[in-house]
Amino acid sequence: MPEEKYMRRAIELAKKGSGHVNPNPLVGAVIVRDGEIIGEGYHECYGQLHAERNAIANAKKRGNSLEGSTIYVTLEPCCHYGKTPPCTEAIIEEKIARVVVGSDDPNPLVSGKGFQMLREKGIEVIPHFLKEECDAMNHVFFHYIRTGIPYVAMKYAMTMDGKIACYTGDSKWVTGEESRAHVQTLRNHYKGIMAGIGTVLADDPMLNCRIEGGRDPIRIIADSHLRIPMDSQLVRTAGQQPLIIACLPDADEEKAAQLQEKGVEVLRIPGVTTADITEEQKEVISLPVLMKELGARKIDGILLEGGGQLNESALQAGIVDRIYCYIAPKIFGGAQAKTPVEGQGLTRAADAWQFKRIGMQEFGQDILLEYEKAQELQ
Repeated sequence: MPEEKYMRRAIELAKKGSGHVNPNPLVGAVIVRDGEIIGEGYHECYGQLHAERNAIANAKKRGNSLEGSTIYVTLEPCCHYGKTPPCTEAIIEEKIARVVVGSDDPNPLVSGKGFQMLREKGIEVIPHFLKEECDAMNHVFFHYIRTGIPYVAMKYAMTMDGKIACYTGDSKWVTGEESRAHVQTLRNHYKGIMAGIGTVLADDPMLNCRIEGGRDPIRIIADSHLRIPMDSQLVRTAGQQPLIIACLPDADEEKAAQLQEKGVEVLRIPGVTTADITEEQKEVISLPVLMKELGARKIDGILLEGGGQLNESALQAGIVDRIYCYIAPKIFGGAQAKTPVEGQGLTRAADAWQFKRIGMQEFGQDILLEYEKAQELQ
């Protein structure tokens, strides 16, 4: 079906904006007349022109008239003034006759109003075309616009026997090069990346994006007592790549001041009491409160690259929306070897955190299983 071809091209274009448009959605547009593509474009960067206006400009640059054409766009055209003028105005001005749309825009400033404005001008609107595919690429945006808090995706790599490291702590490498390269695309896609202080002390990571032309994520470290070393890679590069450290309200003020001098943003977050595997009570930062603070800073999505303790805390707090589980064809063995989710664990199988599988990919000899929180738990 030709129309599917045009919308799939719009989806392909939209994905080119990954890592550059947050907290805006990924949007692509293709303009067709007499069975030929006469213009195309996508939302390239936050604050710049939207996909429809880029496609219109592209058509004009090619010397094409848009009157009577059809535009295929992955998301409902905006109808309000923000950082850019409304796309509905441009569609009307150029006398485009037909608009085929994938996703509804949940933004209250747009939702349904874009369709209404176009129809009032006699433009045919076909909504929900390849809706499922269009919706899938904007799961982060939809969640953020509805809740105001980041979409959290947990990522871990494990062996066939469910280990993320040997009992010695050695974990280089669990998966192959292809899987590790794919992780870099996730770091580019999500605006924030989060790890716990245990990971920082063990690995001294940079948590940057190693894709040429990619975007480095905002780094977020859960460090209740500000144990992060001043000479860590994270602190030393805080002036070049943003670093947020979340700690408890009573964390060392002198250490906090030293970190701030290095360009680190220190967030004091209320604590919650939890029990570790020895059932000893301890106070850790409240992850739901932290998510609200990060959402207020326009961080719409977070890739959680923590160890087993932070993963367990995130699941207990109910903030995990998606899981990327890489499985390597290896076995480490050992009851003391680290697992993706540490802590005390649940007491009843009936209380298990429920997810549904939404995708599976192969990277060399590794497998990536992708899960989303089960609908009844959202």
